[in-house]
Amino acid sequence: MKALNLVVQFLLFLLLFSLHKAVAEGVTPEEAKQLRDEVREMFYHAFDGYMEHAFPLDELRPLSCEGEDTLGGYALTLIDSLDTLALLGDRERFTASVEWIGKNLQFDMNKTVSIFETTIRVVGGLLSAHLIASDYATGMRIPSYDNQLLDLAEDLARRLLPAFDTPTGIPFGSVNLKHGVDEHESKITSTAGGGTLTLEFGVLSRLTNDPIFEQVTKNAVRGLWSRRSKLNLVGAHINVFTGEWTQKDAGIGTSIDSFYEYLLKAYLLFGDEEYLFIFQEAYSAVMHYLFNDPWYVEVNMDSAAIVWPLFNSLQAFWPGLQVLAGDIDPAIRTHTAFFSVWKRYGFTPEGFNLATLSVQHGQKSYPLRPELIESTYWLYKATRDPRYLDAGRDMVASLQYVARCPCGYCHISDVEFHKREDHMESFFLAETVKYLWLLFDLAVGPDNVVENGPYKYIFNTEGHLLPATPQISLLRERCSYFGAYCNRGDFKEGPRASDRSADYQETNGSRVSEGWGRTGFPLDSSFLEATPVSGLIKGLCPGLTHGQKYGILYPASVDTPAQQKDTVVQSHALVVVSDQSANQSLSGDSNDDNVKESTEREPRSDPSQS
Repeated sequence: MKALNLVVQFLLFLLLFSLHKAVAEGVTPEEAKQLRDEVREMFYHAFDGYMEHAFPLDELRPLSCEGEDTLGGYALTLIDSLDTLALLGDRERFTASVEWIGKNLQFDMNKTVSIFETTIRVVGGLLSAHLIASDYATGMRIPSYDNQLLDLAEDLARRLLPAFDTPTGIPFGSVNLKHGVDEHESKITSTAGGGTLTLEFGVLSRLTNDPIFEQVTKNAVRGLWSRRSKLNLVGAHINVFTGEWTQKDAGIGTSIDSFYEYLLKAYLLFGDEEYLFIFQEAYSAVMHYLFNDPWYVEVNMDSAAIVWPLFNSLQAFWPGLQVLAGDIDPAIRTHTAFFSVWKRYGFTPEGFNLATLSVQHGQKSYPLRPELIESTYWLYKATRDPRYLDAGRDMVASLQYVARCPCGYCHISDVEFHKREDHMESFFLAETVKYLWLLFDLAVGPDNVVENGPYKYIFNTEGHLLPATPQISLLRERCSYFGAYCNRGDFKEGPRASDRSADYQETNGSRVSEGWGRTGFPLDSSFLEATPVSGLIKGLCPGLTHGQKYGILYPASVDTPAQQKDTVVQSHALVVVSDQSANQSLSGDSNDDNVKESTEREPRSDPSQS
């Protein structure tokens, strides 16, 4: 009988889904406005449910209408919701929430917390809300606000600093907020866990004038990148004391995803060319060894042998990152493939096996993740293609008809039978509904601080807004990577960035997201005229290797035959590649047959990172 009920529920969903989609084949401006308002109501259904039934506990149980502490016991969902309230223009609740946190929150507690989750959710949420509440230009300044959230973010970050005291500079995965790192704490951490801290800690350094935060996170990135393989790939897990990789599967999903994201975003926000150079090398390696057009697989970081032909739901952020990098065409193809999985099940499962074309055993859930929605927003922003509005409408339908619960939105524990679980992650309010709302608001004619505000914004991996203010970004003091590290006599001026952007428009045929140039530089004419960026200027700084520039060298290792092949392939028209190499890459073979190789591998140890 229970199985019959599940089948009936699934058939009902298909009926409702088809009716919702049948409203129109394309989303009209009026429908976009209705969808934007519907997403706004979704946010308040979940936020009000949390405030009424769970606050001040961390997260909501939306089926039972209860609360639970899941991260540290400090009103996590409220902190994660702050900048969404501001984005929606809800001055009253934003002000009340900021004032409550400033008066009641403290971190002097005997709790062991995740460095990664605490940084992206709590430090990121506090910093974003501080930058909104303290600035007249955002339209949401709170007159009585006196830097309370900044003080809390600094206090919390200092309590995380003991985790960075390791021989490699790569931090432990967890730390006790009162006592530091436990003597029995695991020495194994994920690449994402160690390499996804630069935005929050970098902003904090620039706001407090204390360089320690930015220094330790940059050292962590250097510690990870210096241990890359000869193929310029990084593994999933590493020993923070010995620097040895304990899981050598290289991918763009679980345990690694946001490492790549923060390389590019740290450059865009801070103008630090070291992050750009690392991203260029890392991206080229990913597109050469992991990209099986339009999918991405996991390979051994040393040999590039495929070990895991799997679409992991966390990979879905990648097309959005490619938009920021200016590599639109592969982003479009990959998003189409990823969205086909969503359409098949109504959601994206945590794992979809590309060899069997079925949900991976043990990875059937959808915990309200935002990554595919995030990429949908960025691709619509870059192309204005209405297909992405249609995709957003389908996503709203799935969430409304299946995931909506009495007090919020539920995890889907099985995407095939649409079973619901009594839990709602805080990132549903920080990211999932935020990107949906931004998507439809952009279609209507944007009226929000992200699109029309005084600054360009970088989103951290929890969806928190970090503005490129002069204090944070020093945009006009940014210099070209190539000009910065070449002697004047070695520097050969090539086409200017403005010319480069025009050429790219013709060859790619797609639009760049507004406000950032294809090279990653801001679209500021005075900046572009003063900076010879030449793109991608091969042959500049002859004889200088990456290791010589930054003192980062490969560790000693034994070359395998696979390692002796060309290790860096410049692929796609990106911040670092010429159009010629892009065309060669796009016409090259995609090794589709490799996708059916053996899937035997080690089990994952932390598949739940957001």
